[in-house]
Amino acid sequence: MPLFRRLPKRGFSNAAFEHRCEVVNVWQLERFDDGAKVGVDELSAAGLIDSVRSTVKVLGDGQLTKKLFVTVHKFSRSAEQKIVGCGGEAVALQG
Repeated sequence: MPLFRRLPKRGFSNAAFEHRCEVVNVWQLERFDDGAKVGVDELSAAGLIDSVRSTVKVLGDGQLTKKLFVTVHKFSRSAEQKIVGCGGEAVALQG
């Protein structure tokens, strides 16, 4: 039997360095009141994300009709345009 089949298989695993984002779409923000401040804490309380420690990204799928002040880690370009287009504010957190 060749040597490479007799040796244990070991290698690099990227699991410890993996960086995941939780995704929230613009249409899911419609559940909040007009003029509300929406942050990671509010999204977690509403059940849209799993943990307050999660990195959150808002994507632009759907329509928004309310003025919201959204503060999360990342925004897609279309999501930011839709939030600002309704008179709201999109603030990206550092980290």
